Amino acid sequence: MKKSILFLAVLSICMNAFATETKLMVRAKAKDAKFVGSSIGGAHVIVRNAVNGEILAEGNTTGSTGNTDLIMKSAHERYTQLSDDKTAGFLAVVDIDEPTFVRVEVLSPINKKNAQVHASTELWLIPGKDILGDGVVVEIPGFVIDILKPNTHQYIALESISEAGLSIEANIVMMCGCPIQKDGIWDSDLMEVKAIVHKDGAAFAEISLDNPAQNTFTGTLGISEAGYYQITVYAYNSKTGNTGVDKINYVVRG
Repeated sequence: MKKSILFLAVLSICMNAFATETKLMVRAKAKDAKFVGSSIGGAHVIVRNAVNGEILAEGNTTGSTGNTDLIMKSAHERYTQLSDDKTAGFLAVVDIDEPTFVRVEVLSPINKKNAQVHASTELWLIPGKDILGDGVVVEIPGFVIDILKPNTHQYIALESISEAGLSIEANIVMMCGCPIQKDGIWDSDLMEVKAIVHKDGAAFAEISLDNPAQNTFTGTLGISEAGYYQITVYAYNSKTGNTGVDKINYVVRG
């Protein structure tokens, strides 16, 4: 028994002795926007052995969203590097002793569960052959949408709703946290933002939301009856095909 344990220990040491440190830079990039970094909490990265599921490295992307002019305003030729040493990323350092097929999983943005996307890709890692620079860039589609008014499960007295109606307000940003506003780089005029309303499980209304201030979208919903209401706010950009959704439920009491 002792000899078996000793043999396994020696075998493990020998295997580790042949393992080679290999670096892989992983970045999460919002669709039609910049890199997901510290300003929105980062993206969570898991690098797994694709064959047996073993986690080889894990951590969050940190750093800035990157150079706006380079990423969003410049034409990109082949081999153009979009990142620099300050751009958000996660440097995975793994020890492998043979070419290993890995799955790179990205959960982004890690702190916004209602908008979080799980994206992944796969590639071969070769011992000692680092993949740096931009590294592996995983695209994160969507918008981060937070409905601010009404509140989730808010009870609202019918008599408190003005003749103008109930205010609907949502905060919307790109998946990297980049701002949306009229005539901005991320122009709200190119986006369709609407609130779909259901009452007691049936379709009730659909209204367009305006963008009076950066990231803020508002509208007014006429309500004359008590009931259980659900609001679904969506954003859609026909140029990019980018979409995002948030939902809340509230109650109007008579």
